Amino acid sequence: MSAGRSAEGGTVSRHVLLLNASYEPLTTLPMRRAVLLVLREKAEIVHGDSTGRMLHSATTALSVPSVIRLRRYIRVPYRRRVPLTRVALMRRDGYHCAYCGKRAETIDHVIPRSRGGAHVWENVVASCKMCNHRKADRLLDELGWKLNVTPMVPRGLHWRLINGEQHGDPLWAPYMRNSVRAA
Repeated sequence: MSAGRSAEGGTVSRHVLLLNASYEPLTTLPMRRAVLLVLREKAEIVHGDSTGRMLHSATTALSVPSVIRLRRYIRVPYRRRVPLTRVALMRRDGYHCAYCGKRAETIDHVIPRSRGGAHVWENVVASCKMCNHRKADRLLDELGWKLNVTPMVPRGLHWRLINGEQHGDPLWAPYMRNSVRAA
């Protein structure tokens, strides 16, 4: 089965929401991995994509999945800290510079690493190139600057869904609301 092509001939390369057997969101997967889980009967399709597209092989036809659910429950340790990645940091700060509020393109360590600052959520912020360059390896007090936000570790199960999927499919919304409430 070709997981990379739809029935209309277009490429299918988006992500699929993976739910635990209890319908809790676990992560997002590339389409190819989701299709393999379904074909190996480790998961089932909960929602096909909204267009109704199909994937075909010589012997099988399968809806293009948007949400799949594992057939067996997987125990997940939820106490883990959310991994610090550039994508996650930009999402946390809304792509706005913590110093001036303009569009952020870089990340900055509030206490520079050259001065003993750690690479942790509480010490990094999104920054525009201009502010990052002007700040360089200096402390905020030396410049007379203040942060517009307090850097914090993101909380909630929805932060575990970090595969570059900022919004995802509208069919994911009911599962995401439940995960945010549970957090």
